[in-house]
Amino acid sequence: MSYLLALDQGTTSSRSVLFEACGLVVAIAQREIRQHYRYPGWVEHDPVEIWESQLQTARQVLATAQVSAAQVRAIGITNQRETTLLWDRRTGEPVYPAIVWQDRRTEAACERLREGDLAVQIAEKTGLRIDPYFSATKLQWLLNEVSGVRARAERGELAFGTVDCWLLWKLSGGTAHATDVSNASRSMLFDVERSAWDSELLDRFQIPAAVLPQVLPSVAAFGRTQADWLGGTIPICGIAGDQQSALFGQACFSPGMAKNTYGTGCFMLMHTGEERHRSDNGLITTRAAQSGATAEFALEGSVFIGGAVVQWLRDGLGLIERSGDIEALAASVPDSGGVTVVPAFTGLGAPYWDLQARGVISGLTRGTTRAHLARAALESIAFQSASVLQAMARDAQARGAARLLELRVDGGACVNDLLMQFQADLLGIPVLRPRVSETTALGAAYLAGLGSGLYASRDELVSLWQLDRRFEPAMPQALAIERLAQWERAVRQATAR
Repeated sequence: MSYLLALDQGTTSSRSVLFEACGLVVAIAQREIRQHYRYPGWVEHDPVEIWESQLQTARQVLATAQVSAAQVRAIGITNQRETTLLWDRRTGEPVYPAIVWQDRRTEAACERLREGDLAVQIAEKTGLRIDPYFSATKLQWLLNEVSGVRARAERGELAFGTVDCWLLWKLSGGTAHATDVSNASRSMLFDVERSAWDSELLDRFQIPAAVLPQVLPSVAAFGRTQADWLGGTIPICGIAGDQQSALFGQACFSPGMAKNTYGTGCFMLMHTGEERHRSDNGLITTRAAQSGATAEFALEGSVFIGGAVVQWLRDGLGLIERSGDIEALAASVPDSGGVTVVPAFTGLGAPYWDLQARGVISGLTRGTTRAHLARAALESIAFQSASVLQAMARDAQARGAARLLELRVDGGACVNDLLMQFQADLLGIPVLRPRVSETTALGAAYLAGLGSGLYASRDELVSLWQLDRRFEPAMPQALAIERLAQWERAVRQATAR
């Protein structure tokens, strides 16, 4: 029983990864899931497709590795955060499609809430900003807009959950309705210091407590799978939202350690230990994955458009045939030729938080080529991440904390050496890419391993982290400062009214 199975349910696909106890990947299976855009700004998933695709990949990965359920020590779940589901407790049937974290249908409701006194209260209790990104207004919309749902919820007939909670419910045959602190902290309903659903916020959003799941630490006895799903019962011992799971998989357990995930967007988290730090620089407070008895926190900055800018070059402009072509094209010129791309296609996230901002390409000349545009687009990923890290550094300096000494990276775009080197150049600190790039799934596996007793402590996990490549800053500091100033000028153009 030395294998760990991680279920990694993301925005565009469901994946299962089987790990050995040493943290090495044995097998991976993946299935894409469809995105549904009913109206502009709406993004939905089919909850049944989420479940069936996740189950299929779990079965597939065990079959590929020729590993039985009896050989799996435990399961860990990691998931797209904030995506909101509501289902019937008796039948297990969803009452409506899953409302995805990207969905903006509740923006008008959030704008009205921002005008009152609720913003301060939410920031104080939850560490978050009022935004459609989080789960509360999504759940409120379901209760108010889907016929008959509110009455059923108040009678205790319905269950709310994020994707982790939905998968746990299905895997356990409806016997477990629970989530972990990292996912609960993304709801805008959870007091992150008291580790409890907040009754006052529930009243403000008119959400009946009867729909809410139990909240447990990220390492806990969440339940067991039904035997017929995977050929035997397997304990589910770890759950964490995808970004907190990646922080855990990167072994960032000490205050001041940080990771950045380069996916469709970019998500940077800095561990702040047992102390909650309030940001004065556009970041949010979130709960880190909790593996012991004590709550732990992180500062987070979210970049809306990361790797998606490469997809735009491919699908929108036709500059490249495949996403993987971007590095060679960008490397064919020594620099961006003065061109700056601000990919504010859906506004700008941290630290700017301007949802009305729109994309800008500045610095064009007659000599600008497709290679310069490709390089500038690639650099925009690093510029946005540098802005988030600078905000973290300002918060750390205000608290008298030590400056960040390195940044650990993961996600699909971290394989791009040109991007990682430019990131190190802008930050002026080493960028470390791990040997095992599946850090989100690895974090879930580690949590399950701790919960099942496979690992004695987190110290054991620190020793398992292995370096693939270290990118040292090579750009003169004066030039890095100049390039960052050029970026900020372009951002001002994107945010101009």
